[in-house]
Amino acid sequence: MEDTAILELYWARNEQAIAETQKSYGKYCYSIAYHILHDREDTEECLNDTWMRAWNAIPPKKPNRLELFLGTITRNLSFDRWKGRHAQKRGNGTMDMALDELAECIPAAHDTESIVEAAELERSINAFLHTLSEQECNVFLRRYWFVEEYAQIAERYGMNLNTVKTSLFRTRKKLQKYLEQQGIVL
Repeated sequence: MEDTAILELYWARNEQAIAETQKSYGKYCYSIAYHILHDREDTEECLNDTWMRAWNAIPPKKPNRLELFLGTITRNLSFDRWKGRHAQKRGNGTMDMALDELAECIPAAHDTESIVEAAELERSINAFLHTLSEQECNVFLRRYWFVEEYAQIAERYGMNLNTVKTSLFRTRKKLQKYLEQQGIVL
């Protein structure tokens, strides 16, 4: 079913919208949540929460890209669940490493001013991503949006594991330089 038809179901408050959303985007959202949580039960709960959040948000929101809207909800819920599970102890898993890698080039939000500036940071990062080659962008997003492991990225793009790591290192350095040129203090 087309996104416009699914959105019409939401606006009509027809519960079939959830079934059609699951049918169209269930695998996509499952993939996002599972790469973050690595637990089927938690992933299923996140998906159920995603469908509920979408139901409660549409209307009044009318997303331009339903896939991105649902992916963002799923990702945020998954991170929240992951943080809740790891609040007492921090492991050495993929999530920790991915967040630590990005911490080198993304400023931390410690105060209200930083929170307000988050929208500008998001715009700058999106603009930066458009400066990358398609493969660089895909590798970067696979690591830091979908939280895939290096080996998965290497396999997906037919790359050597060290090439993936080097590419991500260089892209992080480019991002850091780009943000500094944009006047974003690191």
